[in-house]
Amino acid sequence: MDKIAVLIPCYNEEKTIAKVVRDAREALPEAVVYVYDNNSTDRTVELARDAGAVIRYEHMQGKGNVMRRMFREIEAECYIMVDGDDTYPMEYAGKMAELVLTHNADMVVGDRLSSTYFTENKRPFHNLGNSVVRGSINRLFGCDIKDIMTGYRAFSYGFVKTFPVLSTGFEIETEMTIHAVYNNMQIENVVVDYRDRPEGSESKLNTFSDGFKVLHTIIKLYRDYKPFGFFGLCSAILTLIAVVLFIPIFITYVETGMVDRFPTLFVCGFIALAAIQSLFTGLMLSNMALKNRRDFEYRLTLVTRRVREHS
Repeated sequence: MDKIAVLIPCYNEEKTIAKVVRDAREALPEAVVYVYDNNSTDRTVELARDAGAVIRYEHMQGKGNVMRRMFREIEAECYIMVDGDDTYPMEYAGKMAELVLTHNADMVVGDRLSSTYFTENKRPFHNLGNSVVRGSINRLFGCDIKDIMTGYRAFSYGFVKTFPVLSTGFEIETEMTIHAVYNNMQIENVVVDYRDRPEGSESKLNTFSDGFKVLHTIIKLYRDYKPFGFFGLCSAILTLIAVVLFIPIFITYVETGMVDRFPTLFVCGFIALAAIQSLFTGLMLSNMALKNRRDFEYRLTLVTRRVREHS
């Protein structure tokens, strides 16, 4: 088992990958640097190998798929995840690793948004998207994570081996954050500098399509992790619609003693039944989610015991 493993998912990063690998080896001399190539068509693999990285491959396209492969294959006490585009200075990696190894942190977030991100990043929709995602998750899950979409993080062995990777693309960072928050894992924030990609290096993130995927992931995970809140909200909305449709019918009945809009009344009844059904669905799924949390704690205990036996 490695003490520290640096994980670098890569797709066509020949402009920057050699520097990222060298910086990682310099910042963390005791670490093993892994570059997982995701079907690159340029010289990424050759340059990373020459710089001293261990090369492995994931042939299913997408960052989430790469992270799934990394987490399955690599055994380490501490994992440092960083992008291969040289936007994150590796000088912060030592502090992030220390928080995992000596302060029991399960996930350390490299916080770009509190430093230079909004001035360095030249894509205004990315700035807006990061703010929207951060605000949404902090409000929905009652937390205070400073940067949700950062690709610079550190993880404990317990986090990596109990995290079910479901996303295939750039939604993976959102999924990691929500998983850690929901399961009450120890999260630390380290403010890091951010620098924009060098000239000639292009982002693989599509502002709109990947942005919608992230928002869809937030809604889906909120439904899965907070079912009573999700279905309770659905129930409240359905109840409001039923009441709004019923009020004119009730007023007419009070004034004339007759109901002359039976189709609308039937619709109100069905919507009210759907609201009740949604409420009880939330209650049942909430109990199931509680059981899943108990099972997770048991699995986490077993995994933590394993890493202590190897250390």
